[in-house]
Amino acid sequence: MDKRAFLKTSSLIGLSTFVNFSALGKLLDSVAHKSPEQIASDEDFWKAIRGGYKLKPDYINLENGYYCIQPEEILETYIKHLREINLQGAYYMRTVQVENKNKVNTKLAELAGCTKEELIITRNTTESLDMIIGGLDWKAGDEAVMADQDYGAMLDMFKQVGKRYGVVNKILNVPMHPKSDEEIVEMYANAITPKTKLLMICHMINITGQILPVKKICDMAHRKNVPVMVDGAHAFAHLKFNIPDLGCDFYGASLHKWLSVPLGAGLLYIKKDNIAKVWPLFAEVEKKEDDISRLNHTGTIPVHTDLAISDAIDFYTKIGSQRKEDRLRYLQNYWTNKVRSFPNIILNTPEDIKRSCGIANVGIKNMKPALMAETLLKKYKIYTVAIDGKGVQGCRITPNVFTTTEELDALVKALKEM
Repeated sequence: MDKRAFLKTSSLIGLSTFVNFSALGKLLDSVAHKSPEQIASDEDFWKAIRGGYKLKPDYINLENGYYCIQPEEILETYIKHLREINLQGAYYMRTVQVENKNKVNTKLAELAGCTKEELIITRNTTESLDMIIGGLDWKAGDEAVMADQDYGAMLDMFKQVGKRYGVVNKILNVPMHPKSDEEIVEMYANAITPKTKLLMICHMINITGQILPVKKICDMAHRKNVPVMVDGAHAFAHLKFNIPDLGCDFYGASLHKWLSVPLGAGLLYIKKDNIAKVWPLFAEVEKKEDDISRLNHTGTIPVHTDLAISDAIDFYTKIGSQRKEDRLRYLQNYWTNKVRSFPNIILNTPEDIKRSCGIANVGIKNMKPALMAETLLKKYKIYTVAIDGKGVQGCRITPNVFTTTEELDALVKALKEM
């Protein structure tokens, strides 16, 4: 069955019911002859994917960066997990809880491209990275290097260790439109001294969508004997990569973002020889210091969320990491290319397609971001988020795989009128 015939047949039973894992495989078979780049602009294909989601009709959702909703298939499976665990109660928790979590952990490590001995499931990026910041052996006078555009929760944690241990925090400003990778690498390199104990960087800056040259920064830092911690909240399952290939020492991500796991799941990767250097957030003294699981003792957790990670991985791998990345990049450039020449439009995201993917930030001259976001929602029924600070004034625009070009045309029209 070719793609158009498949879509026609599917429409007879309702889009909201046909894009389950089995039907998704048939849909993908129908475009197997196409490259990810070709599929990126195939609107029929992505409208079929959209059929697997239940979307609120009141507005166009262009704020998927905070939390990516699950397709119905994952949501229903998640609810089944919840019902089954509730049915079994303590029996499940005392018999197969740990075994099942280990299986999911192994599957997640495979997706991340690392060993299961280097990865744990956490609740979110904040927990993952704050565990590293708070768990190192800091001494007065030690230095930490970071950027003003880094996420606030991590910056707050660095402020706390500064007050508690006398750590000196050196906060840089990442250029919004860098001329080259070397400009960014040199900026971080110039901030490192013999007292630098940790460098934190974003893989993808959350407020602008800019992708940093992580591998080059890590290589530079390691030549200076400085470990690197990477905030990958917006990169994991958004971009195609293996964490170890980045060369970092620590990597944290939130799975409720681009992997579309239900709320309450994240990951922490620690390169094997760094595990023993980190104190647990909650004590776990019966395990060896180089056993990463000692960092994962957080008490009773919503184990049904852990099980849903496996389902989300299946959905993501079926769509394909490169297909998803190419589609998200296509959508971002679809609308940004149409507004770059507009008078009074300010794009706070690099134009170079290699320096961004699905996320971009747009502002309007002499218009406060809060008013801009309010106008987009109330007048045009487009939901975004206002960003006003750290040198960025505008609205973050974050489409997802279910976003259509017609919805982005509505955004372009609104920006032009505003």
